[in-house]
Amino acid sequence: VQLQASGGGLVQAGGSLTLSCAASGSPLSSSDIGWFRQPPGKERKGVSCVSSRDGSAYYADSVKGRFTISRDNAKNTVYLRMNSLKSEDTAVYYCATDPGGCGRTWYVWRTWKYWGQGTQVTVSS
Repeated sequence: VQLQASGGGLVQAGGSLTLSCAASGSPLSSSDIGWFRQPPGKERKGVSCVSSRDGSAYYADSVKGRFTISRDNAKNTVYLRMNSLKSEDTAVYYCATDPGGCGRTWYVWRTWKYWGQGTQVTVSS
């Protein structure tokens, strides 16, 4: 499976962005999908994931209520809608997929097997 993340950019604090993660080679509907981010000089950490089993979504505490993960199986794409962006949301954002990624340790990047390239999100204050 190959993943292609897109949608990043420069946005003012309080603004919104929607990231897309398009897959090829395998239907995303059969795999869990995760979004991660890596600020400069820091470790990559989980932002959100959505389970293929029951559609359950999980979020990091820092983005709860502001970010929403969704999937469009017909387009084989998963989205991350980011509202009320803050300067601390600035990072390279990555999507990942793994059959069982959205479990107890979903926020740990080593849990996930397949990764797309990152897309830069910069929030100016």
